[in-house]
Amino acid sequence: MTNHLSNRLQGRTALVTGSTSHIGRAIAAAFAAEGAHVIVSGRDTTRGNGTIAAIHAKGGRADFLAADLDGTSATSHALAEHALRLTGGHLDILVNNAGIFPASGTMTVDDDIVDRIYAVNVKAPLFLVQALAPHMTDNGGGVVINLGSWVARLGIPHGPVYASSKAAMESLTRSWAAEFGPRGLRVNAVSPGVIRPTGPDTDSPADTLMHSTPAGRPGTAEDIAGAVLYLASDDARFVHGTILDVDGGRIGVNTV
Repeated sequence: MTNHLSNRLQGRTALVTGSTSHIGRAIAAAFAAEGAHVIVSGRDTTRGNGTIAAIHAKGGRADFLAADLDGTSATSHALAEHALRLTGGHLDILVNNAGIFPASGTMTVDDDIVDRIYAVNVKAPLFLVQALAPHMTDNGGGVVINLGSWVARLGIPHGPVYASSKAAMESLTRSWAAEFGPRGLRVNAVSPGVIRPTGPDTDSPADTLMHSTPAGRPGTAEDIAGAVLYLASDDARFVHGTILDVDGGRIGVNTV
């Protein structure tokens, strides 16, 4: 028997990109635990199959679609089409989680790095929304949740191109809310702070960025999944165009 917590997503379908590991996997697991049929998507078939096996083991429903989101409209549209096929032609929730973070500063980036960051982090979700928004609005509405980042609004001297790509996604969130909200599609974003990698409990240099926050520690993938679940559910039915900071207070509170 399926052991749902509250069935907040019972009977709904969801596509979560980049969901074979870490934050995306936690989101997929949280959705499935609340009754959703989840389409897990990512590049690694082994990890993808492992993710859906873990969901199935807990009584959830999930399928895996291998996809290398290269930023082309063809690839994003193909993923949308395949996801609709697996969900019986009806998709309720899209989570644009897939992203890359090459650790390059301004003086070390090149054409390839900039193009790849914007292809995966901005163009791929843009074309997924292009493919799925009309379908979702024609079927009565739905939810799109984007993944931003605290570095989109609080400058640090690392990864400037990545930060700019996440700023673009936060801006698109507000634009899409205005564009599609009147037709029943809610669009919001979650902006994570420093999130501890899944695996051994070891310190990371990035942890120091959280020492002066109210939380005083990095977050977990489950912290982000909980926020995404809220935005996906009817609990957030009056929330449009919001960037929900889940960062231990890094952006909103100055404790220095």
